Amino acid sequence: MSEADSTHDSNQIEEKLDNGKAETQTSEKSGQALDATKVETAKQEKTEEVSNPAANNDTTEEKEGANGATANKDAEPAPEKAPEPDKALLKEQFQLFAKFGDKSADGKSIKLSQSDKWFKQAQVIEGKKITTTDTGIAFRKIAKNTPKLSFVGWNKYLDEIANSKGVDVNELKNKLTGCGKPGLSGATSVAKCAAVDRLTDSSRYGGTHKQRFDSTGKGRGKEGRVDPKSDGYVAGYKQKGTYKDR
Repeated sequence: MSEADSTHDSNQIEEKLDNGKAETQTSEKSGQALDATKVETAKQEKTEEVSNPAANNDTTEEKEGANGATANKDAEPAPEKAPEPDKALLKEQFQLFAKFGDKSADGKSIKLSQSDKWFKQAQVIEGKKITTTDTGIAFRKIAKNTPKLSFVGWNKYLDEIANSKGVDVNELKNKLTGCGKPGLSGATSVAKCAAVDRLTDSSRYGGTHKQRFDSTGKGRGKEGRVDPKSDGYVAGYKQKGTYKDR
């Protein structure tokens, strides 16, 4: 390589270095200018905050209000609790249903079948929300190995059902107090038709069946079921008592 070419290359290298230094200085100046602009903007914002605090408070309140509204919108409303039931009426209902269908019961403890009868009449057992399977499981859990529950234990049984099914126990108690006395709901009714009237008309009965009813059609009880003492004559004999005269 000639001396002239070497000199030319050296000049190009120096020129590139000078250009790089110039670009670096320009970038540094641009960054300094940008930083200065940011600092100036921050100073202006602080000055505005000091000079107009009411506007800043309004903005802050608007943000807080918006956040609060969003939080209230997301939060679900709390369900209203059912009112407290009449405890005396609930205990009275307990005693009535504890005696229902059992003449020997004293009303102090209740069986599962009696409680289920009560639940059905009060429409606590209805659909798939609460079933007899649910009541049976809860009853066994509280009663252990005993067939009956006292009033105190039965209230614990209600709490167990309410907790397991996610319902308000007071709502259950209000239904149970307001369902009325135990009754034979769904009992078979007597059909009304000519055939039934004819078959139940005691005036048409004959033989021994006729003896079981009086003239008004009322049953005679045990008297109608005991055969009268025989006098030796067949029924319908018209010459009864005339044998000696012949």
